[in-house]
Amino acid sequence: MTQLSKRPVTWLRRNLVVIAGLLTLAYMILPNVVVMVFSFNKPNGRFNYAWQQFSLDAWKDPCGVADLCGSLALSLQLGFWAMLGATVLGTMVAFALVRYRFRARGAINSLIFLPMAMPEVVMAASLLTLFLNMGAPLGFWTVLIAHIMFCLSFVVTAVKARVMSMDPRLEEAARDLYAGPLQTFLRVTLPIAAPGIAAGALLAFSLSFDDFIITNFNAGSTVTFPMFVWGSAQRGTPVQINVIGTAMFVIAVLVVLGGQLLASRRKNSAAPE
Repeated sequence: MTQLSKRPVTWLRRNLVVIAGLLTLAYMILPNVVVMVFSFNKPNGRFNYAWQQFSLDAWKDPCGVADLCGSLALSLQLGFWAMLGATVLGTMVAFALVRYRFRARGAINSLIFLPMAMPEVVMAASLLTLFLNMGAPLGFWTVLIAHIMFCLSFVVTAVKARVMSMDPRLEEAARDLYAGPLQTFLRVTLPIAAPGIAAGALLAFSLSFDDFIITNFNAGSTVTFPMFVWGSAQRGTPVQINVIGTAMFVIAVLVVLGGQLLASRRKNSAAPE
């Protein structure tokens, strides 16, 4: 093999990881691109599966389909409260598991991963059995409790990883400077753990907003956005669903980019001149 023919092989070896990463990213983004494109479609019938013509009608009236925005508002509300509940409980559990030694600590560490490893349909059926035996009416509150229980493990895992990487000497230095326990927590511990808490909160919101299986078992007559999409797919998929999906995707991307930009600015401002 000549030197000239070796160059493509050498270049491919050097950039193989980058190429694989870009192909994986393209594979993951492709469905979102299809959703985005078909949000500008104007189908002739009820099914938005074939491109017909470009139109902005769905963007001008995203709530044109009955109950769509109502189900979306309900999912956003559930996602917010599930995120809040799971983040508060998960953060406390993560700090307890990392900072303290107590009986059954190892068992709790193992049990935390059960909701993540267990099939959702099993957890959904178990929660439904629990609510029925308690005589609780199925609806908003049963879905919220189920979402918090489901998201809790993910928040604990995210926060726990951050807390384990924290340097305890920073808190000791704050106490040496006569900072009280609350002052140390608010000014030292919480800011350092904040990225892990924020990651867990965003993950909890995404899981709650996107969940269908657990919600379908425990919702009763309550209809969330994923359930609305599933029900609409039986009769035809409105273009407005693609509009909402595109908007959510763009907002998620902007949040991630904003977080990266903020972290970069903080890093540059903290760097010595």
